[in-house]
Amino acid sequence: MSYKAEYIWIDGTEPSAKLRSKTRILPDGADLPDWGFDGSSTNQAPGDNSDCVLKPVLSVPDPIRGGDNKLVLCEVYLVDGTPHPTNNRAKLRPVAEKYAAQDAWFGIEQEYTFFQAGRPLGFPETGFPAPQGPYYCGVGADEVFGREIVEEHLEACLLAGIKVSGINAEVMPGQWEFQIGPAGPLEVSDHLWLARWLLYRIAEDHDVAASIDAKPVKGDWNGAGAHTNFSTKAMRESYDAIITACESLGAEGKVEEHIAGYGEGIADRLTGLHETAPYNEFSYGVSNRGASVRIPWQVEVEKKGYIEDRRPNANIDPYNVTRLLVNTCCEALEKAGQV
Repeated sequence: MSYKAEYIWIDGTEPSAKLRSKTRILPDGADLPDWGFDGSSTNQAPGDNSDCVLKPVLSVPDPIRGGDNKLVLCEVYLVDGTPHPTNNRAKLRPVAEKYAAQDAWFGIEQEYTFFQAGRPLGFPETGFPAPQGPYYCGVGADEVFGREIVEEHLEACLLAGIKVSGINAEVMPGQWEFQIGPAGPLEVSDHLWLARWLLYRIAEDHDVAASIDAKPVKGDWNGAGAHTNFSTKAMRESYDAIITACESLGAEGKVEEHIAGYGEGIADRLTGLHETAPYNEFSYGVSNRGASVRIPWQVEVEKKGYIEDRRPNANIDPYNVTRLLVNTCCEALEKAGQV
């Protein structure tokens, strides 16, 4: 007997990396070995020295093939045994380990847009649909498009053991969101990448493409983000720690550092319109969806909880975003003695 292992990895495409995968047949019960691939075809190596290595870091049941088959998330390494320069998971690991005692939790809200025949699902062949407004969390064939794919994706994530915590239709026709978490920095990022792969793969069966472009339609339409909810043990117990975390994100040099790691095309999305703060300014506030960082109202009431960084784009590499948030906030909390 044998089983199919779908090896999944993140390539070197710039400015936004893509997912790649290929199938290996393994004897029943066999461990998952390292495996090579042609990095010259994934923007990760030159043609005259093209070998790269896939090292499995997480396997889950394959909800599409079923049975004993697996989805296998991998890190990319060079043949000398060092992490590939595009391996952002390897860059997150030491930061996550350094501040592990602060017990950081994340919840990431992944927005995306379905496209078919070159236009968002639900858009007419010419012109535009009615202005946004009724589509958010809507119901009915005139307001919601692609629900069958969304439901299939949700079920697949649950069968795979991915920490999906919800779904909803978003403000533009054909635009949706799923949420991953709560989970630690490595786990939430791993699960988000696997959930993206399942989304693309399932949409493929419906002849639909799922885009995580930050501004899928120009003009008076919302962009697509990956709002990132973050807390540490201290923040879940103290409002002072909440304020320390918010202040740290606006400290000198930190705004630019985070924006640089929050996804391609961020200036097109963070304009100050459509529930965003300008990308080059920093603000935080209670219940303020026009701020860079929102403190939920119940957090102010209960004087403990989490914050929502509203700046990350839909096309983020979550390994970068979680690394930046842990490094900035946990360092500040440590210096303040709030751990």
